[in-house]
This record gives sequence, C-alpha cells and structure tokens, in this order.
Amino acid sequence: MVTRFDPMRDMDRIFNSVMREAPANPGMPLDLYRSGDEFIAKMDLPGVDPSTIDIDVEERTLTISAERKAETAKDIQWLSHERPSGAFARQLTLGNGVALDGISASYRDGVLTLTIPVAEAAKPRKIAVAVEDSAHDEAQTIEADARDSDEN
Repeated sequence: MVTRFDPMRDMDRIFNSVMREAPANPGMPLDLYRSGDEFIAKMDLPGVDPSTIDIDVEERTLTISAERKAETAKDIQWLSHERPSGAFARQLTLGNGVALDGISASYRDGVLTLTIPVAEAAKPRKIAVAVEDSAHDEAQTIEADARDSDEN
C-alpha cells in the first residue's frame, strides 16, 4: 500500500482547525490605530454597565476590565446562549513613546474608546540648520596667522 503525502492538504487542515477555535478574547474585541499624535483603542463592550469598567496603568501595562451580567431569571430556558457574560479583562503593553498621564477614556453606544497621546519626546521634530559664513571664518584664521608670524 502506497501512502501519499500532500503537504498543502495538511496545511489546509491545520489552518481550518485553528480558524474554528474561539478567538483569544471574545468578550473584548479591539481595534487599535494611530491618528495624528494619538493612538486610539476601541473595544466593543455591548451590554456592559459603565460602572463596572475599570482602567489601570501600572508601569507600561494598561489593564481594562469590565463585567457583563448574565440573565438570571428563574424561568429562563435557554435556546441559544452565545453572548459571553461575566468578567472580562484585556492588557496592552504601552511603549515608551506615549504620555501615560494623558490617557482618556469614553464609553458610548457599547464601545469603550481610549485615547493615548504620543509623548512630546517621541514626536518627530525639525532641527534647524545654522548657516555659517565660511569666507568670514577663513579671514579670521588668516589674520590670526599673520599676527603670529609678525610677533616672531
């Protein structure tokens, strides 16, 4: 019996099995982008009570946690229960180029938006070029040499 090895089929099988797995953090999907001098992070938190949202910064780690309460009525008979409930947390490691003291947060229509400003030291800046008159510098050097030779 001959066994055929098809690496592409095996790769396709592995890829499909990975794609079927649940996302790493289904309760707090994240979009992150830079707009001008700010980083914007948006997290979907529908059904979350804003009073349960907690945002902490310790050193360079930003931690966001929130809680979505589950339906707990006694007479509920679930037919489908796909929306996650309970406590959720997400951590972002921030680079040295952000201003930790300027981070702000807002919650609207089930979306938490964090605005993280770029630190002044990390912003690109122009450096002025000083133009020196090289003919003037040469004249001063020649005069100094002439004085030195006259003294000898």
